[in-house]
Amino acid sequence: MHRPAPSAGATTHRIRRVLAVGLTAATAVTVTACVSHEQKPSGSRSATDSPPSAASPAASPRQVPRRDHRDALREARGGIGEADGVVPDGVTVFDDALPAVARLDPDLLSALRRAATAAADDSVTFYVNTGWRSSEYQDQLLREAVSKYGSREEAARWVATADTSPHVSGDAVDLGQSDATAWLSGHGAEYGLCQIYRNEPWHYELRPEAVDDGCPKMFADPTQDPRMQP
Repeated sequence: MHRPAPSAGATTHRIRRVLAVGLTAATAVTVTACVSHEQKPSGSRSATDSPPSAASPAASPRQVPRRDHRDALREARGGIGEADGVVPDGVTVFDDALPAVARLDPDLLSALRRAATAAADDSVTFYVNTGWRSSEYQDQLLREAVSKYGSREEAARWVATADTSPHVSGDAVDLGQSDATAWLSGHGAEYGLCQIYRNEPWHYELRPEAVDDGCPKMFADPTQDPRMQP
């Protein structure tokens, strides 16, 4: 059957409809692309992103090998290291591998370990800040104290000479963390462990007579201790 040719009005209507559909489709594609770009997860990567480097994150302190930690301590002390009594973090009175602990007076170390065993029942750990020290290490600490406090007289309130220090002879230990020193302030005399200087609540020495008589009166600081006199 012969169909009549479309009128000019119908043709114009069909063209407008095609254009409208085309514009709608193009708009949809554009909107989809924009939404896709804006909703890209922050953690995703495109093909042009560089892959993460395995070495880029800095190693946490807990991941640093202990050997590196020892080297850092030695360098910080001008060549003084663990062999001289430098103590890394986390050392307890049971760590025999460290000279600072192993070279303490045997009776003092025995008393510390008995007390530490009892304190563990109260969830208290005896960490060692410093114990035995070499003369070289003690001299280094004294030089640092003089620099810090401005005079040898003021430094003497905190650091003894190598000739007088009970650390050099292995007769003193400085304990870390306040819960350990608080525990010893209440129970130390039972083991002969006494705080010697009022300005150093961390410094303990063995006084066997304290088991029966209690700890002796504390000195205000080391300058009041007759043992520290030249």
